[in-house]
Amino acid sequence: MDVEHQAPLQNKTWILVPCPENANVIGCKWVYRVKTRQDGSIECLKARLVVHGCNQHSGIDFFETLSLVFKPSTVCMVLSIAISRGWVILQLDINNAFLNRDLNERVYVRHPPGYKSAIHPTHVSLLQKALYGLNQAPRAWFTKLKWFLVEHDFKSCYSDTSLFIRQQDNFLTFFLVYVDDIIITGSNPSYIRDFTKLLNASFSLKDLGDLSYFLGIEVTHHADALLLSQMKYVYGILRRVHMEGAKPVSTLSEARSELTCHEAMDDPTLCRSVVGAFQYVTITRAEIAYAVNRACQFMHNPTIIHWQAVECILRYLRGTVEHGLLIKQSSSHQLIAFSNADWGGDSDISHSTHGYRVYFGGNLISWSFSKQHVVAKSSTKAEYRGLTGATAKIIWVQQLLRELCISLHAPPTLLCDHLSATVMTANHVFNQGSKHISIDFHFVREKVERRNLMVSFVPLVEQTADILTKAPSTARFISLRSKLNVYSSLSLRGAIKDKGYNAFPCFVESGLYLVY
Repeated sequence: MDVEHQAPLQNKTWILVPCPENANVIGCKWVYRVKTRQDGSIECLKARLVVHGCNQHSGIDFFETLSLVFKPSTVCMVLSIAISRGWVILQLDINNAFLNRDLNERVYVRHPPGYKSAIHPTHVSLLQKALYGLNQAPRAWFTKLKWFLVEHDFKSCYSDTSLFIRQQDNFLTFFLVYVDDIIITGSNPSYIRDFTKLLNASFSLKDLGDLSYFLGIEVTHHADALLLSQMKYVYGILRRVHMEGAKPVSTLSEARSELTCHEAMDDPTLCRSVVGAFQYVTITRAEIAYAVNRACQFMHNPTIIHWQAVECILRYLRGTVEHGLLIKQSSSHQLIAFSNADWGGDSDISHSTHGYRVYFGGNLISWSFSKQHVVAKSSTKAEYRGLTGATAKIIWVQQLLRELCISLHAPPTLLCDHLSATVMTANHVFNQGSKHISIDFHFVREKVERRNLMVSFVPLVEQTADILTKAPSTARFISLRSKLNVYSSLSLRGAIKDKGYNAFPCFVESGLYLVY
């Protein structure tokens, strides 16, 4: 606590002033945390001074609050490029990040508990710089870091403003920011080392070396691949519900059974908490996305049946805790997406669910699933809406690739297992099954006409997006899981040895094939 209290004093974070009349003086408190390493051992005991930002008044002592953070898709894309080109990937952590930004608002804070001034006990602290807990603190810190990067020839990416890119002398440097956690990679290791020293001179930071543990995600290096897993985070969820020793299951068959509305649980808090934690696990475990999505739809009124489905997800994670998302080395610049929809899959309101998966060079970089807002009158409409969402994501990925100075070797390919929806992307004739579809969704056809996108039919057996919209059988679930690039550390060793992990879908003129 003494060390943490000295940091803002040395940084001149506040000055003591007499308390103004009618001023909004907010309190503060100490927050304690046991910081652990990747293996669960204790790294240090941490204390942090946090102000009661909930007592601030909008328009008086704070205005703008938004602080952007990078998207998981951006991280997967950057790591895919870095591992494919053999770049060094470093991790940095800023010490007391929020204390580095000057404040424009007048914010008054009471003395920290246990550290009241002996000379001016009735004075209050007028903040000169931000503190943790202030509503404007994250934005203030991000703004200061952004201008520092701009001064050193970095440009903020339009596709993801938390990604900064520097291109100079044929060298590329990528700088990813998530509040005070940073990933930096690039083609010039000497420049990265020099820039890290320069950054440390302006902001006190910890150089954590090669990327290994980031935002609860463990990064394991395997030859020419990276495995992103969340073993520690999953074990934390299991301990919360006392299921560390639960009997594991190999698939999600029980969790994927039909869920409907029933009588509510007496205490739904635990169920909601666990399902909320599942959503973060889907960053590296796309195969549980559909089961988690179904569970989320009933959190307003969870029942025993829903909790049983949640327990099945927990048992599945218990048995596959070492699994994670594989990002492998690849020389391909091929962009492929799979789109699929489940027509009227919601038995309560008859809404359809659509989902897509986007691959770049064989690496899964983005996936999504969502329930459609209106009832689809035909399976064609449900699938066509799914194509629309996938197309929008492809356009975003193309923009990101252009900003990352990556050129595609061919137009992106969008694969769909519904023949009518596929044909409609190039067919201007309206028939009984398609004339009711809104013009808003026909921008897919415009992309096809301009040859910016290729939409093709894929047989149902090769439709890998099935796992995001339906409940497949056990054998198909295990097969689709591998096509999601989800591996365990043990299975990965054999896959790397025989190069089996290099399998990825590829479209050629004569048809769809699996290239190994």
